[in-house]
Amino acid sequence: MSEPHTLFIADLHLAADRPDITAAFLRFLRQQAIKADALYILGDLFEVWIGDDNPEPLLDTVASALSELKQHIPVYFIHGNRDFILRQGYAKRAGMQLLPQQQVVDLYGTPTLIMHGDSLCTLDIAYQKFRKWWNQPWWQWLLLKTPLAYRQRLAAKARRKSAAHKARYAEQQQGQQQPQIMDVTPSEVPRVMAEAGVLKLIHGHTHRPAVHRVDINGEPGERYVLGDWYTQSSYLRVSASQWQLHFTDLAQA
Repeated sequence: MSEPHTLFIADLHLAADRPDITAAFLRFLRQQAIKADALYILGDLFEVWIGDDNPEPLLDTVASALSELKQHIPVYFIHGNRDFILRQGYAKRAGMQLLPQQQVVDLYGTPTLIMHGDSLCTLDIAYQKFRKWWNQPWWQWLLLKTPLAYRQRLAAKARRKSAAHKARYAEQQQGQQQPQIMDVTPSEVPRVMAEAGVLKLIHGHTHRPAVHRVDINGEPGERYVLGDWYTQSSYLRVSASQWQLHFTDLAQA
C-alpha cells in the first residue's frame, strides 16, 4: 500500500489554446491526485482570470473535475498573480478551499510554509508595485464590476505586457552570472521562513523547479520550487519519509 502523501502543484496556466495541458491535468487528477491525502494548488492554475462570470467552457471542465476529486480528498487553493481575482463562487463550484497568500501547514509532523512565491521576488520593482496595487480589495472589487468584455481586453493587454517584461529582463541578463531579477531575492527567503517559524518552504511562480538549501538562523532549511506545466506535468509529492519532485512529458502525463 502506498505511503500516505500530499501533492502540490502550481503554474499550470490552463488556457483554451493549450488543450494538451488541460488533458494532462485531468489525467493527473484521476490518476495521481485521487490517491493522495490532499491536493494543494499554489496559484496560477489558469493563464488568466477575468472573473467567476467568465463563460469560457474550460472553466466548467476544470471545476467539474476538481469537484469530483473533492468527493475523495480536500483541495486547497492559493491565489497566484494570474488568477488573483478568483472568488468564492468559482472555488465553491470546483470544491476548492481558498487559503491566504501565505499559510503554514503540518505535513506529517513538519510545519511548512506554502505560498505562490511572487512576493519573494522583491528585486522586480515594477512587478512588486503592480502587485501591491492589485492586492487592494477595493481595486479588485471595482475591476469585477466592469463589463466582461472590458476585462477580456484588459487581460489580453496584461498578457502582452507580461511577455514583453519577461523578454526584456531575459535579454538584459543573458550571459550574466547573477540570477535573473524575476527569481526570488536570496535574503527574502530565510527572512519569511524565520518569521513563519519553519524550516521548509514550498512555492511556485518562478518556473525554476529545484530544491534549495537555506540557512535559517544557523539551522538547515529547504526551499522546494514547483515547476510549470508548459512542456511537462510537475508536482511535489510529500510523505513522512520523502519529499520528491516529479516530472512527466505532457504527451505521456
